[in-house]
Amino acid sequence: MMDSKDLSLKILALELRLYKPSHSIPIQQSDSDSESAPSKPNRAAVLVCLFQGDHGDLRVILTKRSSNLSSHSGEVSLPGGKREEGDADDVETAMREAKEEIGLDPSLVNVVTVLEPFVNKRGMIVVPVIGILSDKKAFVPAPNASEVEAVFDTPLEMFLKDENRRAEEREWMGDKYLLHYFDHESDNERYVIWALTAGILIRTASIVYQRPPAFLERTPKFWSRTVV
Repeated sequence: MMDSKDLSLKILALELRLYKPSHSIPIQQSDSDSESAPSKPNRAAVLVCLFQGDHGDLRVILTKRSSNLSSHSGEVSLPGGKREEGDADDVETAMREAKEEIGLDPSLVNVVTVLEPFVNKRGMIVVPVIGILSDKKAFVPAPNASEVEAVFDTPLEMFLKDENRRAEEREWMGDKYLLHYFDHESDNERYVIWALTAGILIRTASIVYQRPPAFLERTPKFWSRTVV
C-alpha cells in the first residue's frame, strides 16, 4: 500500500507536470559549418530538487560553493552549471552537473517540469529544472571538493515567508528592484540564500504552494529580458 508521503509526492509531480512556463528561450545550436571558432554556450541550468522531510515538509537541496572557486566563491547555490555542447537539453545539463557536484544519481530524480528562464546581468540564461527525489535515503551526498564545500537542505515554504529575511533596494540601468536574503541554519552552520538563487526558489515555492510570497518581491526586469 502506498504511504501518505509517496502519495503526496506523486500528486505534486502530477500537478507540476501540468505547469507550462509563460516563456522560454530556445537552445541555440552551434553551426558546425561555420569557419569561426564555436562560442561557449551562454546558458546554464540548475536543479531544484524537492523531497519530503521527516516532518512532512517539502524541502530543497542546496550547496555552498567552494571558497576556492573563481566566481561566486562561498555562496549558496542550487546544483547546476553551464551547458556543455553534448547536452541534449536543459534537463540533461542540470542532471549532469548535479551528479558531478554532489553525486546525485539522475535515476533517483523524477524531473517534472522546467520554469521560465532567468537572465543575469551578464546575459547568462539560467533555466530552473524541477525534480522530485522520492527516496531521500537513497541519496548519499558526495560533494566534489573542488566545487562544493557543503550540501544542505531548507524548507521550500520559507521562501514565501517574511521571516529570517531581509531585502536591499538595488538599481541597474534605471530599474529599481529588491534583492532578497534568507538566513538559514543547518548543523550549526549559517547560510545565506540570496540573489538569483533566492529568486528561483521564491518562484518555485509560489508555483508549488499556489500563493504569492508574504512580502513585496519586486524582481529585477533584467531577469526576464529577451536574449538573442
